Amino acid sequence: MKTSIVIPTYNGLHLLAPCIESIRRYTAGSYEIIVVDNGSSDGTVQWCRQEAIDFVSLPANLGFPQACNIGLQVASGDVLVLLNNDIVVSHRWLSNMLACLFAKDSIGIVGPMSNYVSGSQKSELQYSSLEQFHALTPEANRHDPEKWVEVQRLVGFCMVFRRELVERIGLLDERFSPGHYEDDDYCHRAREAGYQLYMCGDTHVHHYGSASFRQNQPESLQLLIERNHQLFMEKWGFDPHRYI
Repeated sequence: MKTSIVIPTYNGLHLLAPCIESIRRYTAGSYEIIVVDNGSSDGTVQWCRQEAIDFVSLPANLGFPQACNIGLQVASGDVLVLLNNDIVVSHRWLSNMLACLFAKDSIGIVGPMSNYVSGSQKSELQYSSLEQFHALTPEANRHDPEKWVEVQRLVGFCMVFRRELVERIGLLDERFSPGHYEDDDYCHRAREAGYQLYMCGDTHVHHYGSASFRQNQPESLQLLIERNHQLFMEKWGFDPHRYI
């Protein structure tokens, strides 16, 4: 079994490099990394070439959903991971989530705990540096199915699912470009198709948080969030905040 880890990025090489370093250090089994670069000008493409990392170079910033979809379409794995470029993974991060994903055929998407996230995935793990984070995860990420919890929503900073799910419900909805609420939409579509969502309480990753969107002005970011919130409600007829 092979896992494809799709990482969209935009002018985030300072985050992408430690993200990939952590994947290489802490990931067991067969996997590929696919970077989808949204027209960066910070040397991301050159770095990927230097590091022998598979990448797709887009001519402009097409946004998170479209970059994810392009990555998913070129991925060759049986399992697909959508991973933000501002994530640092640690001990057993993928093996724990794969164990959960394959525990039942009805499980469609799984996600980890983290320091920077809304809702039930907020970790109580306390640390002040990445060194301390990695020192805590051998115990915090100890395989424990008792910590797998069914949820109504997973945040899209790290989502793990089988190729079967994409074949059944399709790709991310690009109407939410450049981003926000495409993850809520995807989770709802998975649940509508009869799948369960699971939070892996035995898996913690570090998340710097909203790195790409911080490049927007606060006013324009708020307008984007409000627009996509409205798009979600128009599409589905309910407020996704009820899941948070």
